[in-house]
Amino acid sequence: MSETLDLTRSAPLTEAVATTNGPVRGYLDGDLRIFKGLRYGAPPLGALRFAPPKRPEPWTTPAEAVSLGAPAIQDGLAPGETTGGRSAGDPPAPGQPGTDEDCLFLNLWTPGLDGGKRPVMVWLHGGGFANGSGGAAMYDGAALARRGDVVTVTVNHRLNVFGYLHLGDLGGHPSSGQSGMLDIVLVLEWVQGNIAAFGGDPGNVTIFGESGGGAKVSMLQAMPAAHGLFHKAIIQSGPGLRATSRDKATERARALLAALGVEPGHLEKLETFSAAAIQSAAAGLPREGPMGGFSPCVDGIALPRDPFHPDAPALSANVPVMIGTNKDEATLFLRADPKFGEFTQEDLDRRAEAAAPGKGPALVAALRRAFPDYSPTHLVCAAQTAVGMWKGSIALAERKAAQGAAPVWMYMLAWETSVARGSLRCPHALEIPLALDNVEAARNFVGRGEEPQKLADQMSPAWLAFARRGDPNTPSIPPWPAYDAAQRATMIFDLASRIESDPMAEVRRVLTD
Repeated sequence: MSETLDLTRSAPLTEAVATTNGPVRGYLDGDLRIFKGLRYGAPPLGALRFAPPKRPEPWTTPAEAVSLGAPAIQDGLAPGETTGGRSAGDPPAPGQPGTDEDCLFLNLWTPGLDGGKRPVMVWLHGGGFANGSGGAAMYDGAALARRGDVVTVTVNHRLNVFGYLHLGDLGGHPSSGQSGMLDIVLVLEWVQGNIAAFGGDPGNVTIFGESGGGAKVSMLQAMPAAHGLFHKAIIQSGPGLRATSRDKATERARALLAALGVEPGHLEKLETFSAAAIQSAAAGLPREGPMGGFSPCVDGIALPRDPFHPDAPALSANVPVMIGTNKDEATLFLRADPKFGEFTQEDLDRRAEAAAPGKGPALVAALRRAFPDYSPTHLVCAAQTAVGMWKGSIALAERKAAQGAAPVWMYMLAWETSVARGSLRCPHALEIPLALDNVEAARNFVGRGEEPQKLADQMSPAWLAFARRGDPNTPSIPPWPAYDAAQRATMIFDLASRIESDPMAEVRRVLTD
């Protein structure tokens, strides 16, 4: 075990918990029972590489679940390197091991092993479909479990080429291109079979995630294998309307096989390559699309259709959804640009046109009216945010509301962090420590002072209320109506939160007309 217990607060549990795979033993931390590095799937090695996951071989001796399991191999890191989360303020948790193909582990926090039927919240990490870890410090589930009397779960699953190489049309498993998503389905199956033993209610499971994690939440709503395994869904800054096409995924798989010198009729040879060799070959391919490379595809089986295009999936019509974005998502991505802070009007005009072809001038004019105090740099970021996150979130909310079967709730975080001299404003991922009530773990992202906790004291109860009963209304925020295309009621989270009808309406009309 690479992680040691703080015995001033923590102690091993003497009682093991029986699961469908075998007994497991975690540790006690104050009033919480915690299980880390709990194996839910067989190591995806050998013949299981590029195949849907399988349950592990059962065990009889209690497995010690007291340290984080390995994260999946990451895009841009050598196998075995350590990884954090995916934003400022999101370092790796203490004791997190290096990345590995053997990565099918989950972490669980529960207030009691007492048969209580608590809501269950399963967090899916961000990082697109290429990076990230359920063990990142900012994702720690202890605060939510304590605050809301819920069971929280975070997940590691296969990523990038190891999770989304579609070999179904080249002689491989028909759903190999969905292996990473099917890992998450296996987690949800594990929850159904085991969470009652950990004090949770298998009939009240919420899936939630940010960025790539939000896209994963979107995908699961259109996957038959996930049907009935969750009951509510929260999508934070990651609307997933469409998946990669089967043809495009097959073309990319052919390119990888060619780079490795593997013929389509001899896929068993893939088992002989090291993870580093496969990762290197994948990294040498042209990067395509917003995710840059390998991501889930519409394989016709595990994912029969695009998740939310052209409409919301009937499969999950009865699942309430909460969805939202942050006001200045793109500052987190563009701050590395050498010209960040010095973009000119010409830069703004060019980038707005690139983001919304044929609509650049109208988009710039609408954004100037929406944000009259923004510099060209922050207007460049606003344009990318509107096209990259806001437009898709509105489309998903509209399509969900049009079903008329379950409500959808829309939010926007507007509060601005003070870090980086305020230049980030309200960036991508800022809502994570606020919603998960992990302000102290993310002070170098949210800033000092009382303001971040004031936001957390509004947002975290709303997330917990939604998980408990499918409605985010709490006394800590103004009354929050469900979203529809007529009123477009949106909760604006700020020090004084408020409801706005159709915020940034002109920007929305420019992008959707």
